[in-house]
Amino acid sequence: MEAVAVGLAGAGLAWLCLAALRWIPAPLVVAAVGAAGLNGAISGAKGIYRWNRPHGWVCWGLDSTWGLISVAGGVVLHLVNAVRPSSYFDGMSRRANRHVYEEGFTFRSRFAITFGNVVSAGGGETGLRGESPQVARRRQLIDVHEGTHIFQNRAFGPLYVLGYGTWLVLAGAAGLVTGLAMDRGNWRSVVETFAYYDNPFEYWAYRKDGYWPPRGAHPRFVWKAGS
Repeated sequence: MEAVAVGLAGAGLAWLCLAALRWIPAPLVVAAVGAAGLNGAISGAKGIYRWNRPHGWVCWGLDSTWGLISVAGGVVLHLVNAVRPSSYFDGMSRRANRHVYEEGFTFRSRFAITFGNVVSAGGGETGLRGESPQVARRRQLIDVHEGTHIFQNRAFGPLYVLGYGTWLVLAGAAGLVTGLAMDRGNWRSVVETFAYYDNPFEYWAYRKDGYWPPRGAHPRFVWKAGS
């Protein structure tokens, strides 16, 4: 019943907000309403929203409206993980205002990825179960680093998606030119540092997690700790 209620409410809230924006093409409105409904249905079925706290209602409202672009990516991530080896981790998801997959799709081994309210491949090589220091560190990564990305999307909405993507492309291009000119033998690391590690949204998340500079960043081009 929670899945049905949250799905219908999410779709309805998205429609109310988008219907007032007459400049948005109807097909995009339909797609957005569908994404909000699916997010609500999946989130309701998994019981992620903490309804007994105002924060839980705010998270649901933002996921259904302002943060919907990246949340739609999270819905796709759910579908991808449904047809490939993955492991949903209820222990860090239920009433936590987020979905956490211990395993699942990722762009790079050992790296978790986050779209909207969905964290995929959160366990990396250590997993999220047990009491070892490695597991505790991985849980901290989910809570702090990936949690920061979830907050960024809810706070900045389409500006987060646009800003992250624009930085990735433009800084990546600048990194390619710089790498080929100044460190041809290690140009891939220069590109990754420019495009990913020095991305302000990633810098924010890494610094909040107390892990800066990251081990994989190029030491010459990564932002200094006091930057």
